[in-house]
Amino acid sequence: MSQTNTTSPPVSKWVRRWLIAGIIMIFFQIILGGITRITGSGLSITRWDIVSGTLPPMSEAAWHEAFDLYKQTPQYHKINYDMPLQEFKFIFFWEYIHRLWARTMGFVFLFPLLYFVSKRMIPKWLGKRLVVVFLLAALVASFGWIMVASGLVNRPLVNAYKLSIHLGLAFLLLGYLYWTYLMAGDVRRVPFHTKNRKWIKALSGLVGLQIILGGIMSGMKAGMYYPSWPKMNGDWIPDVLTHTAQWTAEHIIQYDAYRLMPALIQFLHRGTGYLIFVAVVSLLIITLRSGNATEKLSVTLLFMLVFLQLLLGIYTVINCLGEIPLWLGVMHQITAILVFLLTFYLLYSSKPMKIIQKGV
Repeated sequence: MSQTNTTSPPVSKWVRRWLIAGIIMIFFQIILGGITRITGSGLSITRWDIVSGTLPPMSEAAWHEAFDLYKQTPQYHKINYDMPLQEFKFIFFWEYIHRLWARTMGFVFLFPLLYFVSKRMIPKWLGKRLVVVFLLAALVASFGWIMVASGLVNRPLVNAYKLSIHLGLAFLLLGYLYWTYLMAGDVRRVPFHTKNRKWIKALSGLVGLQIILGGIMSGMKAGMYYPSWPKMNGDWIPDVLTHTAQWTAEHIIQYDAYRLMPALIQFLHRGTGYLIFVAVVSLLIITLRSGNATEKLSVTLLFMLVFLQLLLGIYTVINCLGEIPLWLGVMHQITAILVFLLTFYLLYSSKPMKIIQKGV
């Protein structure tokens, strides 16, 4: 199928650099969020002070005040009741950096945007998309606090389902901004064969599903329930999943008191990972037979990333013995982001080209 190339409205190189700076900052924000989650740091700061919370405690008295607030949380009473002040400073650090980075992103987005608008450097189509970017960013931040609040009453950890929504929205923001960057024309576009788009769309759906499952799995610390591979503690399908009596609303909602949901989420996370690998191998075979040089390079790189992601996932879960290994978990998340971005690039490149003024 032929595709029609059209000339997009000129976008300044400084605007494009600003967009890529935003992508990089969101990239690292997701990584910081992962570190915060694995280290159990997310509930260390109990107040949502947008302005006054910019600075960390600056004196020993201020540290003790922050620690006293943390001592009122269920997490402290049920898990960290013997935590000394020095360890509290460690978990406080990661949550503080996570929030400070988010604040910094706000400034990096806002002030250059005001300048670009004043200089009429933002085309109309781009302006509309940037409004969506800001709305998504506000939604991510709001749901971040909703997530944190879920762990400050009764539950000693944040709600895994709310965590997955927060993570999913962050990936949605990243993907939308990355797509906008591609539309801005900084990346030379070599159209892919449209016939491969159905494979790429299916792969994109699987990657999106896997991200949500990964967020829930992280929130439930499901890896610690079945730290083995290829079977799950000796079974291909955990026994708890075959007992109909386990499938109740209480077991689904109160997932930390039962084994049903950790077993199910890990089972689905593994299965989806295998499906993604098979889909990428199939796409690679098709592309090597009929694709152009850019397609072959992109899909080969995707295959390498997915294969690495699969290995990291296996190695992470078999090392979840009593705790989630921090840097393995972080590397697993980094490769997930890279797979997500490359999949978005393939999806964009396989889309029939249309006039960019229409905001396609």
